[in-house]
Formats: sequence, structure tokens, C-alpha cells
Amino acid sequence: MAIVKFPRKEFEKHFKMTNEMEEKIAMFGTPVESITNEEIAIEVFPNRPDMLSFQGFIRSFLAFNGKSKGLKSYKVNKPEKNYEVKVHLSVRDVRPYTACAIIKNLKFNDEKIKEIIDVQEKIHSTLGRNRKKIAIGIYPLEKITLPISFEARKPQDIKFIPLEAKGEMNGIDILKNHPTGRNYAHLLEGHRKFPVFVDAAGEILSMPPIINSSKTGKIGENTKDIFIECSGFDFNVLKKTLNILVTMLADMGGDIYQMRINYLKSETTPCLEPEKIKLNIDFANKLLGLELKDKQIKELLEKMGYNYENSEVFVPAWRTDILHEVDIIEDIAIAYGYNNFKPEIPKISTIGGEEKNERIKRKVAEVIAGLGLLEISSYHLLTKEDIKKTGLKSFIEVEKSKTDYKVLRPNLLSSALKILGNNVDAEYPQKIFEIGKTFEKDSKAETGITEKEKLMIAITPGNFTEIKQIIDYLFKTLGLEYHVEDTIYSHFIEGRVGKLIVKEKDIGVIGEVNPGTLKDWHLKMPLALLEIDFDKMMELI
Repeated sequence: MAIVKFPRKEFEKHFKMTNEMEEKIAMFGTPVESITNEEIAIEVFPNRPDMLSFQGFIRSFLAFNGKSKGLKSYKVNKPEKNYEVKVHLSVRDVRPYTACAIIKNLKFNDEKIKEIIDVQEKIHSTLGRNRKKIAIGIYPLEKITLPISFEARKPQDIKFIPLEAKGEMNGIDILKNHPTGRNYAHLLEGHRKFPVFVDAAGEILSMPPIINSSKTGKIGENTKDIFIECSGFDFNVLKKTLNILVTMLADMGGDIYQMRINYLKSETTPCLEPEKIKLNIDFANKLLGLELKDKQIKELLEKMGYNYENSEVFVPAWRTDILHEVDIIEDIAIAYGYNNFKPEIPKISTIGGEEKNERIKRKVAEVIAGLGLLEISSYHLLTKEDIKKTGLKSFIEVEKSKTDYKVLRPNLLSSALKILGNNVDAEYPQKIFEIGKTFEKDSKAETGITEKEKLMIAITPGNFTEIKQIIDYLFKTLGLEYHVEDTIYSHFIEGRVGKLIVKEKDIGVIGEVNPGTLKDWHLKMPLALLEIDFDKMMELI
């Protein structure tokens, strides 16, 4: 979570701070951290980056209190001449996307500049995953010659004076010798070319996600118009991040202007048109345990900054957290007030108890954790890029997914490789395990999909002998006898992989991952893996 601080004087232009108001702020989902005569500090959870600024918070809180209900609209001006960013194919492998805008007629002072920088850094550290996913740059427009190019260059060909530096540095110098460069050097590690924003006069504006130019990348109190860009790997997330920033600046008095982004196809950003999501009132009432009517739903949604008409919810373009109908229902609950829900004891005569399968699962997890392994719980969804690395031609894709994670995982091995690949710089050895669901196509199933419970264990650096010792101990504890039969299995080293056989039934695979697969997932150490069909194993216990 992030702590957002804003002047009490500014807040009290809209609301008088009382004990009752403090409770309302908490019921809104933003608990009060502290209050002084000068300042109010609140906690904003990662799912609401649109409230990381005072402007974003007060916009939402005004609606919650009925002072400004419904979806707030903003005027967005069309691109003017040369309001264009040309995205070169050279950035495809290093930082492929950008969303940009121009804001005019701003009136900055030292306090507002500090607030913008604070919001920028909070988005970097939360939604932006410490600049890995999103990097934001803000520039004084009067020092830039439009149009702008977003391209990748060899680090020795990138030369400019970065912020807080005394002289010109190239790309390598910045990563090695500049404090900010050293902090974020890992984000460009392994790339032969680094991304840069360059204006029409050849001036480098910045080297994202590292640092801006001192000459063209620093705003001041005299700055009236700004160019703003968000760069990263998910264009949809970048567009919503840009929407958060431009609406904040519009609430500071700025005018929003779009820019043309020319890549493989032309896009225009920002776009503040709301997204429409169908709401099933019966489903909402069932989930909440209420009996709300259409009119009540409309009133509650308007309190949360939405518009609602004919069972359609108009979602603000700056809300990054609304991915599903359930997210909207959660906001209905907040507007209704959690303190207004009445707990009831279910009218059932049965007594709860732990199922056999769950009891065995818990025992298995306890045994493996006792051997020094860390239990993980990974996402059920993978990206298409992840699936390409597995070599699978057939997979189950989720319809209408709003993120890149749209493929149901076919096994736990892929999830393990992804997690280990994302933690190559963490301390070794890394020993993890997971008991989780996987998904396969099944024409006989009613849904066309079969869910299977599986067990995965991974050790890096590790070898066949080490991981077999774990299975020896686990199966002995469960009273199972097994043997390993030689097999050939994709992604494993031939001769160092086998099938796990229990009572003549093939229940899994164990082995050492081959170098090609290690390279695909950017893994640096030898890796031993096993995956067991947990459902089959439980049938044999």
C-alpha cells in the first residue's frame, strides 16, 4: 500500500474533518493513517492507483459523499500539428509501447511540482513494479521540438546530461556511475540497445525507464505546457496509467491534448471514453446477500463514480482495477456500507469437517515444507508468450480477457519456470513447491474442460538425485512404494528424466531441465523439477 499525504486546508475546502468524516474515509476503503493541523495521511491500496493524488482521491470521495455523483467527464482536445510520437521497431525487444499526451495551461508552484513527482514515484513503485512494468516521463513542452521519436540505440551512441549530473554521459556511464542508473540498471540488463525519447531537433529527452535529460526533462514553476509519456510492455495498462495522470493534471487546471502514436498501427492517446460492462443484478444480489432494485443499484454505482443505464455500467477510463463484473459488485458493497450488512447464521444442520483429500494435501504440504521448501501459490493464467516457451500447440484461452494473462495453465511446470525466471537475482538455493489446479481440454466434460490437482517441486541449483530424495521421503511418509522408468519428456535432459510409477500407474515425471529450456526462461542455474498428478496419487493412498 502507499501513504498519500495532502494539505488539510485543501481537504477542508470540500469537507470538514470530524470523527464522523474520518470514519467515512475509512469506510471508503482508504483508512486514515494520521491527521495533524496541517496534513492528512491516508492509506491507498495497490488496486486504486487513481487515488494516489489528492485530485484523484477528492474526485472519488466527492461522489461517495453525494456531492458530485456519477462519472466525471473531461474535455479532450484533438491532436494539433506535429503532436505525434513515432515508435520505431527497434524498441520491440526492450520496451515496446508508449502512451503519450500534452497538457497545456498549467500553473505550477513548488507544492504542485512535488505532488506530481510524488504521484509519479508512487505509480512507479506500485502499479509500475518499480519501473519494470511502467515508467513515466514528464517534460517541459517549450524545450521540445515536435514530433518525437521513441527508438532504441546502442548505449555508446546515447549521450546527454542526465538529471542531477554535472556533465554528459553515455548509456553505459549512466548505468554504472549515476545513482539512479545503478538502482535501475537491472531493467536494461542483457539488452544491446537502450530505449530513448528523441525530439525532432535530435535532443534526447530521456532513457526510460532510467532517467530524464537535465536539459529537456525537468519541469519548473515557469512551465505552462508539458509532454507526458508512459512506456512499458502492456499498452492497455499504459493507456490507463496515462489517463490517471492527465485527469489529475486536468483537475489542476490543465487542458488535455491527444497525441498520435505511430507504431505498427496508429493509435491516439489519451482516450477517456468509459468502458461498458454488463451487470447482472440477480448475480450481484446473490453475491452480496441483498435484494437491491435497479434504482438502488444506480444510486450506489453513482456514489462510486460510475454511470449506470439499462443494466450497463460505464466504467471510468482511469480505473485500472475494474477487470470483471465482480469488481463492480465490490464497489456496490463499499457504497452500500460494510457496516450495514447484517451477519446471519446459515440455517443448516450439518457439521463441518475436513475432507480426506484436503487432509492428505495438508499433510503433504507439511512434509515438504519440513524439508526446507517454500510453498508458493501461482496464477491459474499464463500469457501466450509463456505458452510458446512450453511448445504446446493446443491450449485453452479465456474469452474477453482484459490482460495478457489469458491462457489457462496446462501444468505447474510452466508456472514454476515463470516464477524462477522472475527471481534469477534472488538468493540461492531456491527450493519451491506448489499444489494447485491445472486445466485440460476434455470433450466429455460438460464445460469442455477438466480440472486436475497436481504437485510440483523445483530445486535450483539441483539435480536428479536431490529431488528424488524428496520423493523418497514423501512417499515413505505416505506409505507408497514407487519406481522410476526411463522416458523422453520435452524440456528435460534425455537420460536424466523418468516416469514415476506407483502400483503400475504413471502418476508423474521427474528430471533435470535441459539447457534450452533454461535459456528460454532466462534461468542461470541447473534446475531439477517434478510434477505429480495429485488426484491419481490420492486414489492410490
